[in-house]
Amino acid sequence: MDRTTRQSRRHTAPFRSIGTVLVLALAASFAVLASPATSQDNVLTGTSSGVTTIRIAVADFKPLAADPETTAFKQTFDSTLYADLASAGIFDIVSKSLMPPGTPGAPAEVQLQNYSNAPASAAFVVFGSLGEVGGKLVTNGFLFDAKNLQYPQVIAKQYSEDPTEDSARQLAHRFADEIIYRLGGGVPGIAETKIYYVQMAGDLTRDVSKEIWEMDYDGANQHPITHLGTISISPRVSPDNTRLAFASFGKYGSQLKMYSFLLNRYIAFPSGNVSSESPAWAPSGNEIAYAAAPRDEFNIWIADSNGNLARQITSFRDASSPAYNPKTGAQIAFISGRTGLPQLYIMNSDGSGVQLMTDGGYASSPSWSPNGQVIAFAWDRKYGPGAPGGQDIYVMEVATKKWAQLTHDGGRCDFPSWSPDGRHIVYANSADGRADHMRIWTMLSDYGEQKHPLTGSGADMPNWSWK
Repeated sequence: MDRTTRQSRRHTAPFRSIGTVLVLALAASFAVLASPATSQDNVLTGTSSGVTTIRIAVADFKPLAADPETTAFKQTFDSTLYADLASAGIFDIVSKSLMPPGTPGAPAEVQLQNYSNAPASAAFVVFGSLGEVGGKLVTNGFLFDAKNLQYPQVIAKQYSEDPTEDSARQLAHRFADEIIYRLGGGVPGIAETKIYYVQMAGDLTRDVSKEIWEMDYDGANQHPITHLGTISISPRVSPDNTRLAFASFGKYGSQLKMYSFLLNRYIAFPSGNVSSESPAWAPSGNEIAYAAAPRDEFNIWIADSNGNLARQITSFRDASSPAYNPKTGAQIAFISGRTGLPQLYIMNSDGSGVQLMTDGGYASSPSWSPNGQVIAFAWDRKYGPGAPGGQDIYVMEVATKKWAQLTHDGGRCDFPSWSPDGRHIVYANSADGRADHMRIWTMLSDYGEQKHPLTGSGADMPNWSWK
């Protein structure tokens, strides 16, 4: 087990929600504090920033045929579309019990007043049709403004894929992302994004292997990427989604490896006979930061995306878990025990300008928000024998060092990772603290609401794709 993994499994510390950061951090960005954070504050991450909750009615789609296959595809599409919109964090979904009767499949069939009036009281209506046409699964989707009877159409889209259940899911994801983009302030939706994570095989009483797996953002389509039969950890997908960096244990301890999704195979990534771990992509995709220990002490190094031109940028005790500012690439967050217990730091990407961010406890697993204004991390603020509390997920405004705690009393929480829209965070949680009981959970980044698991036991170290 690499040092980063050991640290993050044992310790975590307090953070806060980040929705208003998008606005508040702009005002505070010129006053970066030199002292670490000391108290909990209101920190908003982006879930509701710039967007008011929109009441929306989501009608079941009308089947174009009555055959059993179309019925099954429609059920998958309807449930996926509803779940995507409900989890977006920006909608107030009209309850099915308040929906008017009928399933409008085309604009001529929808009666907007039935949706805009009580009890539905919807501002927008989603409806459409689905069925097989010419050997393809075809979806016609519409978004109408329920208050605008003269010019109600906001979206009219047609999608076509091979007739499979997975295609029905993907069509729903695509339409949901279009709706979220149009009504969510121009922020792209995440329904077609992926999450990479570590999946344990076996249990702690016998030989254990860990492979890198992939799943849809909602936990569907879980499947392995690696088949190395060893311990593979810390997956990090490239900004263009074409490569996956991770660490895997072998002859020289943990070493970085690279998998190409374009070639469907591993590709060379030289790291020498040196223990290395915790890869982190620069937003340009041209460089990777990582922790390496050529002389028994881990420090942060940077290499190009092929593993060449490696250079060390820190020179002090125990630096690991680098995370680039994805907005600018100009800063790196990391963990170091240079003054005792591991703390959260940030620095410029050349290693200068080091700043201490936390005020004690045991910090681990930093992850920078897409807008570059907030860091999520794990923190055990009162770390020590018999100390109250435990390892939870926190968020911190970089400019002000204000922090907020997102998880509470749920057991050990670790490895937060941001969704590309900044509205969600995935993380690993074990209610009893056992590694083989870890599961991947998701929540809204503002206030930690809508928590629910995405995987079963043995899943750990999630990493959300950049897009």
